[in-house]
Amino acid sequence: MLSALTGSLLLFLTALVAALEHECAHAFAARRYGFSLDTVTLMPYGAVVSGDISGIGRRQAAAVLLAGPLANAVTALAFVALWWLFPAAYPYTDTAAYISFSLFAVNLLPAYPLDGGRILKLALSPLKEKTVRIVLTAVSLSISAGILALFGISCKSTPQWTALALGIMLAAGALGSIKRGGTYGRICFSREKSFRRGIEEKRVMLDCTRPLSSALRFLSEEKYLVLVLTENGEYLGEVSEAEFLSALDGGDYSRSLREALSAYLL
Repeated sequence: MLSALTGSLLLFLTALVAALEHECAHAFAARRYGFSLDTVTLMPYGAVVSGDISGIGRRQAAAVLLAGPLANAVTALAFVALWWLFPAAYPYTDTAAYISFSLFAVNLLPAYPLDGGRILKLALSPLKEKTVRIVLTAVSLSISAGILALFGISCKSTPQWTALALGIMLAAGALGSIKRGGTYGRICFSREKSFRRGIEEKRVMLDCTRPLSSALRFLSEEKYLVLVLTENGEYLGEVSEAEFLSALDGGDYSRSLREALSAYLL
């Protein structure tokens, strides 16, 4: 309502679409690895998608975090290509392009809770938790102070309120949410309705030395998963989706499929 009254409705809607694209990219990437990001919360400074990251590997988590900024970067480049082919389109799409590029650039800042800060946390994860928290807090507060200083300078001409909001958000993230961290939830769905209407079986062959998490990406609500485990190219045994999900409840997704599913291979 405020954006409509101030004549900024189009700018608000453009920013909203770009933010939702960013979060949906996180969700699609998480889905690729068998994790669920299904709750998007709109906030004054953007959108946040939430869940529980426990069990996802570091590389997979990094890929999920990078998916959002990369989606915005691709969108911005698509607009640039459009201008190259149809220069007359520039006045109608420049705002959307700049917003997409801004989301890409800002989210790569190594400050929590931005994607760049979460990636930095992943990179520091081999260190002690206290050390990671101290480093993240120092980096985030430094970037926040720099952004707030830019806001102070802008007040001499045209105050940049977006910089003020971003600086405050990063300061709050540095002081309040680093310890809690960001999370993604494992995909979970009921099979009751699926079995009533009939569901196709999907058989996937995997080497038993692969980690338990490697099979997560094959989970699908449309098909019932059966894992066919092999060892040195030879058939080892089969595990149903229910047995696989039961093994996941034990945690430690880094265990090999053979170790985690051995009880079901007897």
